[in-house]
Amino acid sequence: MYTLAFTLLCATLALSVFGGLFSLAALGRPAGASRNPRLAEAIGLVITLLLTAASGILTRALFISDFSVTYVASYTDLALPVFYKLTAFWAGQAGSLLFWAFSVSLCGTIFQLSSSYAHLSAATRHWYWVFYLAVMGFFGLLLCAWSNPFLLSPVTPPDGSGLNPLLQNPGMIFHPPLLFLGYGGFTIPACLALAQALSGTRDRGEPSWGVVSRPFTMSAWALLSAGIILGAWWAYMELGWGGYWAWDPVENASLIPWLVATAALHTLIIETRRGKLRAANIFLICLTTLSAFFATYLVRSGVVQSVHAFGSDGVGTPLLLFVLVGTVFCACVARIGRDVRARSLAGLESREGFLVMTAWLLILLAAIILVATMWPVFSSWFGKSIGLKADFYNRVCMPLFAGLVALLAVCPWLRWDGGLRDRLLFVLVLGVFAGSMAGLWYFEYRLPTPVLGAAAGTAVLAGMVLLCLKSGVSRFTLSVCGIHAGVALMAIAIAFSGPYKTEKDLILKAGEKDTVGPYTVTLQKLFVGEGPGFDYLEGQLLVSRDGKKVGILAPQRRIYDKWHSMQFAEASTLFSLGDEIYASLLAVDTQNNVQFRVSLNPFVNWLWIGGALLSLLPFLILGTRRAAQKKEDN
Repeated sequence: MYTLAFTLLCATLALSVFGGLFSLAALGRPAGASRNPRLAEAIGLVITLLLTAASGILTRALFISDFSVTYVASYTDLALPVFYKLTAFWAGQAGSLLFWAFSVSLCGTIFQLSSSYAHLSAATRHWYWVFYLAVMGFFGLLLCAWSNPFLLSPVTPPDGSGLNPLLQNPGMIFHPPLLFLGYGGFTIPACLALAQALSGTRDRGEPSWGVVSRPFTMSAWALLSAGIILGAWWAYMELGWGGYWAWDPVENASLIPWLVATAALHTLIIETRRGKLRAANIFLICLTTLSAFFATYLVRSGVVQSVHAFGSDGVGTPLLLFVLVGTVFCACVARIGRDVRARSLAGLESREGFLVMTAWLLILLAAIILVATMWPVFSSWFGKSIGLKADFYNRVCMPLFAGLVALLAVCPWLRWDGGLRDRLLFVLVLGVFAGSMAGLWYFEYRLPTPVLGAAAGTAVLAGMVLLCLKSGVSRFTLSVCGIHAGVALMAIAIAFSGPYKTEKDLILKAGEKDTVGPYTVTLQKLFVGEGPGFDYLEGQLLVSRDGKKVGILAPQRRIYDKWHSMQFAEASTLFSLGDEIYASLLAVDTQNNVQFRVSLNPFVNWLWIGGALLSLLPFLILGTRRAAQKKEDN
């Protein structure tokens, strides 16, 4: 069966190469000759079936714990619950690449069967298949040559190595697949943008690739956003350090494509409404997909160290070559596809200008994060390898993020060609911003960047409410305003939860108490327990304020049967929309003195609420744009 599964991967590679060459040959035929892309379309469907079958075989192997498969033995064991066995599909490098390839093929099939695809010219469709099948062929090459998930062990072990305890969290079920589905969704508009640029049919009345692929662009952005937010929540709940973003290379790897994609979404608005920035949008949407491959290179090449990166097994070099060659090629195609008749952009004081500034800030942030993540490599060229810590990212990136939110507060009130569209409402928003800054200063919140971010976030919230009242309630208006309100809530949460967190290490025996801020923490009891595949030490902490019970915290320290050399923290929280109380158990000595780390994280749950709005509301936008354009002013 596993030989068959590997054969399916090889067939994916062979069919991708054949289909791409067929479409290229069809494009070279004379104008009067048949250019029907049915063969390429059939190949696209067959590839999806092949990858579905291969994915099904791997899923079955994980479900029945077939340890003759090296991948299954490496990431599961008999004690692992079934849902974690299945999510081990994307726990390792080979499985995650297979799932990513399957995600791309699934998105490709959905697009191929859509009515939007049917309205494209034959030339555009052939070019689309050339690029789409090139991507699928590259996945086939990686899976066949370097990351085969169906390798068999010479001797079948009686049990597997088990899943890393850090991955045994509900976040594992959703976080990685959402990222890969997001990456896969962006592949469709990228291939279509290149195809339309080379076919030249855009100027002959064919719908713009940005309009045709909007459902994939918005869905992919929403899924990628959800994956990143869930990853932050996972880190917050599982790692026990009290934070949600450590600027780890793996975290940065997913953030870079999101920043580039968000920049593309804003410049696409200018192209859709004003007919400008055609070449820039082609390059940015392609760069989004290429940056996803570069993120994979960071995680899988071993070029930088991370607590949850994969080891290098040879895929680093082909991934890097794919990204470098692809970037140069896409830049050239974008130049070919530019609109030489497009008008110049309006000034910086216009909505066009603010959208362009937003895009440039997002690209600047992506570039800074990329260079900083790769700094250990760059610095090693001149001597000692030096890694940049979280403090660098916070000092450099957070002011730029705060500036982005400030731009967001102003942009909706500008006209496309300059000037204010509603002076009174803009003054109200400006008043909310100034009042928020004054209020924060009065209550002794005086760190410049958090104050700017929180005040700008508050102004955005007020602006979105006013904009809904002005424009009327519609699905499109609620969606757009809700997404930007989500960004504002996240900005406010970040402004308070990090810089103004209260944290204290407590050393307690049973019955002893200590204080953290206004709260009293009492260790009620300490006991040992046993879970599926692990032993744990749990401390029960009674939290009270002014003599009244607030709740019980139950942080744990776990030792897993297959990971004796490591201990893992299981944090405990008391939910609050204000100060969330967070506790982790650090250590215990021979005299039963227990060390806890307890922190008060202000407004942290607004980060997840804002992230939920950011991730869910883009789906409401689909199909509403044309109606919304008629209502907007000029």
